[in-house]
Amino acid sequence: MTCNFIQPLTTRRAALRTVSLGFGWLAFQNLVAQSLAAADAPPKPEPHFPPTAKRVIFLCMRGAPSHVDTFDYKPKLQRDSGQPGRRPGTKLLGSPWKFAQHGQSGQWISELFPEVAQHADQLCMLKSLHTDLPAHPQAFLRLHTGTSQFVRPSLGAWSLYGLGSENENLPGFVTITPPNGFGGAQNYGSGFLPAVNQATRIGSDNRPVSTATLPYLQPRAQRAQQQADLALIDSFNRAQQAQHPDDEAIEGVIESYELAFKMQSELPGVLNLQSESAATQKLYGIGDRTTDDFGRKCLMARRLIEAGVRFVEITHGNWDQHFNLQQALQNNCDSVDKPIAGLLSDLQSRGLLKDTLVVWSGEFGRTPHAQGDDGRDHNNAAFTSWMAGGGVKGGYAHGSSDEYGYEAVDNPMSIHDLHATVLHLLGIDHKRLTYRYAGRDFRLTDVYGNVAKEILA
Repeated sequence: MTCNFIQPLTTRRAALRTVSLGFGWLAFQNLVAQSLAAADAPPKPEPHFPPTAKRVIFLCMRGAPSHVDTFDYKPKLQRDSGQPGRRPGTKLLGSPWKFAQHGQSGQWISELFPEVAQHADQLCMLKSLHTDLPAHPQAFLRLHTGTSQFVRPSLGAWSLYGLGSENENLPGFVTITPPNGFGGAQNYGSGFLPAVNQATRIGSDNRPVSTATLPYLQPRAQRAQQQADLALIDSFNRAQQAQHPDDEAIEGVIESYELAFKMQSELPGVLNLQSESAATQKLYGIGDRTTDDFGRKCLMARRLIEAGVRFVEITHGNWDQHFNLQQALQNNCDSVDKPIAGLLSDLQSRGLLKDTLVVWSGEFGRTPHAQGDDGRDHNNAAFTSWMAGGGVKGGYAHGSSDEYGYEAVDNPMSIHDLHATVLHLLGIDHKRLTYRYAGRDFRLTDVYGNVAKEILA
């Protein structure tokens, strides 16, 4: 695995080059050792305006959860279940699950999420999202990078680029069990941004996170020997860099070695969930067969952001219920409901929720009509996501889909709008966060995107 890292100071880089070229090997080795052991953090980029969120936890439900069975209650769909749908040969399918109002806000939430429903007054529902294509790989990439046609930096990479990291010994962006398909590494890559902004990956989908490992996290030699090895490798890399000063990939390799060295001292402790109390582990559902895996991911995310990681994404799937809807969707919700509620409770009790933005979303929604007897097809014209903490209105619903849930009709919200809003909460003007590449200035939202100001607390 390639680890990312915080950019060293420009002055430190210059000093390293000067010593390596002019003062000899021993002096160079000593300076590298001192630099790695006690380097000052680089200047952090400043937000464009005071942020309400300092960090993000993105709960990504790969495969597109059915909005009309979870967070978008449609009474008319229930009444007209079995009637012809909008597509020829289809019939409307009312939700098999009951909805009820929760909290003082009266948010409508399905019985599939009884634990999350207890946090109804903290949730900001986004009920009018839509995307371009009803195909998983393209929509998933668009959710993460703003485009499905080109290799572009991800939302996490842009966030880190715009704000920097809060801990120079840890990666600023971590992705937990991302999918190998659906665009793979493009979903958490840095694209044309400096390599320091790509995510460090922990595990992969369809495998328990408890079995995930980070290669070489445990030192295989004494620290002094590691420093000497790194100094030698660094001298070779910088000689190569001197010949190719515009090659950012070389700088990325140099930085990755440095951060990997620092991570060995701090990351094992952050990932050690056993240091948490039995009560906290129970809160996340750890130890229960149904919730253990996602509970571990959520607790890991809390520990990472608490240690200074800027952006953490957790992927859970598969939510692609073309058939076996009642059993498969029930199983998915059972596995994430308690861990998510535990995460929200834990963040709240630690005073972290107020400046941590939690986002729950899939790449699109499902059809109100049935596919077969017990399934739903893809629907890119409407889906529901929610946010919590980080300066959004709790107990609030933004926008709506039509009376059946086919398409967004009130305050439609595109993926560019979603990205613009997340960046705004982080104190970033999406129009000003640009990077010069191939002769033009690029941004996450391209030439689109509007901040959903109605959801701001």
